[in-house]
Amino acid sequence: METVYLNGDYLPLDEASISPLDRGFLFGDGIYEVIPSYAGRLVGFIPHLQRMQNGLDAIEIDLRLEPEAWRAIAARLITLNGGGNLALYLHVSRGADSSRHHAYPDNIQPTIFAFASPIAPQTPADKDKVAPYSVITAEDLRWQRCNIKSTSLLGNVLHYQSGHAAGYNETILYNPRGEITEAAACNVYVIKNGVVATPELDEQKLPGVTRQILLAILARDGGIPVEERVITMDELRTADEVWLSSSSKDIVPVTRIDDRPVAMGHIGDVWLAAQTLFSAHKFEY
Repeated sequence: METVYLNGDYLPLDEASISPLDRGFLFGDGIYEVIPSYAGRLVGFIPHLQRMQNGLDAIEIDLRLEPEAWRAIAARLITLNGGGNLALYLHVSRGADSSRHHAYPDNIQPTIFAFASPIAPQTPADKDKVAPYSVITAEDLRWQRCNIKSTSLLGNVLHYQSGHAAGYNETILYNPRGEITEAAACNVYVIKNGVVATPELDEQKLPGVTRQILLAILARDGGIPVEERVITMDELRTADEVWLSSSSKDIVPVTRIDDRPVAMGHIGDVWLAAQTLFSAHKFEY
């Protein structure tokens, strides 16, 4: 049975419980991270922790655990859950109050929860072995602070579900100005004439850790030019290649958007070069 961590204890999942007055349950008042681990090797551990701390600070949850403490939790969960390919879910809510009230309560202890669950093997840098995505597009209807990785994910869930129910892998979102923001659960990249472009970060987009690592690798390698800027729907529709990225997926090529092929509908050479570099260097971050 899966073993989880809850407020200092390691216990079977079916024995873990929180108060129904926990603000994470009542309000989605919390921050979370998902960190991939392959045979015990974590990807982007420190950047994930930094983003979590940024989120906790942004919503004023007073919790600061040293990276060594989080690493100890992660290592033990990996061991207790058999190792292999795992996603480590770290979750901090504001904690349980004595009643339901919108204002932050004083002097309550944050709830810390973590678990490990199986994930797919690493994305192969091989056109013949990777499964490309088919996606749809939709106007972004989420709240205006998507840069905070909050547990309040209903907006993302509804966008993702709309695509999933229609048989698509993801939903790429755009704002009322026709500018790409991100996908329901991924960052977005548009490739034209060998140049990789991705939307510049602001409150409309989550600062993805895979995005951060990928851009650092491409900048260090110097062989694939990158731009962070506004990207329009017209650019998405006329791109040579389109990619998505997330911590559990690495870089995913998109070959169909709104039932139309991206370029010729084939996985591109720039994706192959980028995924090859990412596979070789992602454990350095």
